[in-house]
Amino acid sequence: MDERLTYTKKEAGMFLTGLFGQNLIYNVVTAGLYYYFQNVICLPAVALGWIFAIARIWDAINDPMMGSIVDRTRTKWGKCKPYLLFAPLVICVITCVSFLNGNYAVAKENGNTTAMVLIVTWAAVSYVLWGMSYTAGDVPLWGVISRMSEVEKDRANLIALARIVASVAAGLGIVSVVALSQAANKAFGESENAQKGFIVVGIAMTIVSSILFECAGLGVKERVPNTDERKTMKESFALMWNCKPFRRLLISGILRAPLQLLATVVMTLFTYYYCGGDLTNAFSNGKTFLTVVIIGGAFFIGQFGATALCPVLMKKIDVKTLYNLTGFSALPMALLFVTYLIAPTELAKIGWVVIDGVLLLFAGIGFGAVMICQSVMISDCIDYEDYHHNYRPDGVFFAGQSFIQKFSTGIASIISAYVYAAVGYSDVNIEKMNTAIANGASFATDFQNYSKAMWFLLTIPPAIGMAISIIPTIKYEITSKSHQEMLNVLIERHKEAE
Repeated sequence: MDERLTYTKKEAGMFLTGLFGQNLIYNVVTAGLYYYFQNVICLPAVALGWIFAIARIWDAINDPMMGSIVDRTRTKWGKCKPYLLFAPLVICVITCVSFLNGNYAVAKENGNTTAMVLIVTWAAVSYVLWGMSYTAGDVPLWGVISRMSEVEKDRANLIALARIVASVAAGLGIVSVVALSQAANKAFGESENAQKGFIVVGIAMTIVSSILFECAGLGVKERVPNTDERKTMKESFALMWNCKPFRRLLISGILRAPLQLLATVVMTLFTYYYCGGDLTNAFSNGKTFLTVVIIGGAFFIGQFGATALCPVLMKKIDVKTLYNLTGFSALPMALLFVTYLIAPTELAKIGWVVIDGVLLLFAGIGFGAVMICQSVMISDCIDYEDYHHNYRPDGVFFAGQSFIQKFSTGIASIISAYVYAAVGYSDVNIEKMNTAIANGASFATDFQNYSKAMWFLLTIPPAIGMAISIIPTIKYEITSKSHQEMLNVLIERHKEAE
């Protein structure tokens, strides 16, 4: 294979560093900012749900638009790299601004209606702007993978490494943004008000993450040549739907939407159910630390194992087959809720922790595999379009991946909002719960309606989503054999075009 047609180790390292930073920012917002809005400044549950839902659904529409813009871009750097150079700074500024809000619970207690409206408006506007700026970096970041190499093995390996790095960033982002902010808050001497700690830590993590994100723009090089054709935005939207294998992936991803509840619920559940309302207990209490390591570690080990094994398995098994096998991860997720129903107040005991850890290990395998397979299959769909229509929709098709994620987050936000509203987990009630827990109340025992709602959201909707998401891809058109045949033809075409 011509060496010019694949990336170097240095380029891969720079790309992965940038992706690590980008995913840290994403999790600072999806987990940290959501937790901040819900449990620190205490926005109403329904308002919070609709803010996240509307913003993410708009993002889902905005992603293909950004993908079309990327595909029509022609510069000396390529069509993805320019956005990777400039997007991190914009994302950094808007993310920091999102944390600089007032406290809704305090405003409500003081009867300040104007402040309440301003706080909700600030949250809504800043979050919508954040989503739009993030899209400008996310679409080209994933789209550039298919432009860095024509070698299928190299693409699959880079995607697998990218998913591992993204998972590490997710774990660090989810845990550290709350734990560090609470620790910082204690350092300020304000143990009952986490807002200052959240602002300081949120902004600090955002700045560091943005610097890392910039590495992708500085380090990547686009090698796969462009076609001369440029499509309008309307044509790009039509292309996403008209490509049969890609359409199947889109529908499958939308059906898997409730999976995003994991990101929005897990931080709150861990903090209250296992850590007594203070995530720093996970680091100061030996038993709690062991619990968090087993529960959280099992899930991430499952994910890592799947992402490491998938490229190897893809040499022997069609990606389609691996993707469809992930539907079985619905079973361990559903069984997690069964363990809660059996022992609602005792899941922090070591026996139940081990049982739930085993279930999360198998669930993590499915979740890790589906992310790897989805990215590889999208890359294959780009080759499919190039082969059949001589056009590479790198931006538009990887915008589809972002579309799936953000649309799913919007749907998950609506689901969680109404479940929380149904049990009264909102604004001043959260403040009262925090006070009660600080005075010795138990979340698992004294707030079982909240606890049950969170365990339900974390398990049953994601299980249903994983089970039904494989229905559209049962007849997925691209096999390993047909894809390799397409690649061989494309490589010859590209050589002739040089």
